Amino acid sequence: NDFSHWSVLCRCRFGVSGIIIERIEAYDSGVSKGLTFRKHFIREEETMNKIFIWRELFSYLGVIIFAGGLALFLNKVVVVNAQIPSESMEKTIMVGDRIFGNRLAYLSQDPQRFDIVIFRLPDDESQLYIKRVIGLPGETVEIVDGQVYINGAEEPLEDGFVPEMPVGDAGPYYVKEGCYFMMGDNRNCSEDSRFWEQPFVRRDQIEAKAGFRYFPLNKMGIVE
Repeated sequence: NDFSHWSVLCRCRFGVSGIIIERIEAYDSGVSKGLTFRKHFIREEETMNKIFIWRELFSYLGVIIFAGGLALFLNKVVVVNAQIPSESMEKTIMVGDRIFGNRLAYLSQDPQRFDIVIFRLPDDESQLYIKRVIGLPGETVEIVDGQVYINGAEEPLEDGFVPEMPVGDAGPYYVKEGCYFMMGDNRNCSEDSRFWEQPFVRRDQIEAKAGFRYFPLNKMGIVE
């Protein structure tokens, strides 16, 4: 019996897999049960591995979707991520600087004079600009010899943030209610309210208050 048992096994190893199982099952039910159990165990293990892999994939996918949704929410509701393309705000903000603007800054208060804000250009609302608030609603703004005068004051505004002596005359401008007059710090190289067809920025066109510069790293900090 032992010889015939091993003989069958040897012959079966050179046969087709389906025939091997059939011959062994016909000869020795004990061996058949062992092989059947092992095949079942292997299949169960493979199934569990597949389930684990799919769970991991769904887990990563969930993280990606959550992160994307959070980034979209923050960008639409909380912050504006802006890269500065021009020199109009030098030396306060330089070309290539990257800043975050706070969309929630004006939920409970209005923009104040000298705030740096990100807004939609009145002449083309598809474009975002960044400038400093100079004239408030209801005020009269006039530029004489590069100096800014509010409501006919004898003394010009204190503007120590301007990097060089500004030149030129403009105005007077009467700022409409609910609107603001904007100028760049680098006034000799700034396209601002002095040159737009619609010179005033409406309150609802203001997207955010410039808040934090995160690039370059050596200049990281609050924007003022």
